[in-house]
Amino acid sequence: MSTPLRFAEETARKAGDLLLEHFHLMGTRANLKSDRTVVTEADLASDKFISEAIKAAFPEDDILSEEGTTLLENLDRPIWIIDPLDGTTNFSLGLPIWGVSISRLVNGEPDLAALFFPLLNELYMTQRGQGAFLNGNPIQVKPYEEDQPAAFFTCCSRTFRRYHVKIPYKARILGSATYDMCTVARGAAIMGFLSNPKIWDIAGGWLVVREAGGIVETLEAPKPFPLITGTDYNEMSYPLLMAADISLARQVREGIVKK
Repeated sequence: MSTPLRFAEETARKAGDLLLEHFHLMGTRANLKSDRTVVTEADLASDKFISEAIKAAFPEDDILSEEGTTLLENLDRPIWIIDPLDGTTNFSLGLPIWGVSISRLVNGEPDLAALFFPLLNELYMTQRGQGAFLNGNPIQVKPYEEDQPAAFFTCCSRTFRRYHVKIPYKARILGSATYDMCTVARGAAIMGFLSNPKIWDIAGGWLVVREAGGIVETLEAPKPFPLITGTDYNEMSYPLLMAADISLARQVREGIVKK
């Protein structure tokens, strides 16, 4: 039996291959869920595949998923958090930034994660205390440098509708919360903000950023971890900031004010 991390990697890659079978450059039909987020048949197929793989390999573990069970009943067992297709809007429009996020939590805290973006051929992996890796190579955040004029700030599309933003760097909206976090972890972005991500949007990326030496925390309470029993995580969102260091995190806090 493979280790949980190896299992997460293999399952993320297989789910990515499954999603590629549904992907079309000219776009894919999408529907709106009750919370006004987008879902496709590919989301559901990927969720089913990942959930069944976890149940077969780790039958004693629990699962939280964007497209499946969202209510956390206990913390007695490890919990897998799945985002079977992060960046669904990009996927449905034939754009390349989308992927799979699989993370495992122990005692309510992120312990490992595998994040796979098939069309970009980027696999991010991490385990608590072991660092973060992109395609097997270690990654680290990069603080701002005077001779790097291309530094950018990544955010979600709702940021400018809900907040006054005064950040002295170029903004980029990439369309995937998980990938936003990975761009900070790998040093491409020096800071980022997500206005209302769910737990499955951030569980894997949270650990990747921290293991890459970065700062990741909520702009306001509540904090996402440790998980809390009896919570329906579909009802919870976590305005989140990511930054390469403490001084940049402070800039995000001071530069983003709710309207």
